[in-house]
Amino acid sequence: MSFFTSEFECKIDAKGRLVLPARIKVNLPEAPGASAPGQPANELVLRMGFEPNLILYPMGEFKKIQSKISSLNEFLPENRALKRNFFRSIAQIEMDSAGRILIPKTFMKFASLEKEAMVVGVGSSIEIWDPGVYQKHLINNPEEYSQLAQKLLDE
Repeated sequence: MSFFTSEFECKIDAKGRLVLPARIKVNLPEAPGASAPGQPANELVLRMGFEPNLILYPMGEFKKIQSKISSLNEFLPENRALKRNFFRSIAQIEMDSAGRILIPKTFMKFASLEKEAMVVGVGSSIEIWDPGVYQKHLINNPEEYSQLAQKLLDE
């Protein structure tokens, strides 16, 4: 299982390619049949987030989510709406030999990405944000952060 943490300031080139940070790449699962031990899998899934950001998944992590959504009863209108909107906002992408991913133009526009991005490890996935938008979604008050943690994690 992949585990991603930390935040990284990254550049996006004119073609929409983003170099994944080394700390992110090292935590990608190993490619099956890799020619070198520890070679990361290059099959990834990019999804438009529920906020104006992108979510990057290793294929194995995404398949867990896909399985849950695919198993929803298609005879219920709300399930069809979720499936339709979820799967339309996904792109299967590959990491190239230089450790770059190509972000589709529609995804760049959705997340307001231009030349810079914040790449944030959030456990089993990776968020990609416009730096200014990212700052607006952070909790900067320690007390507010503590209260949220208590509310969601206290048993």
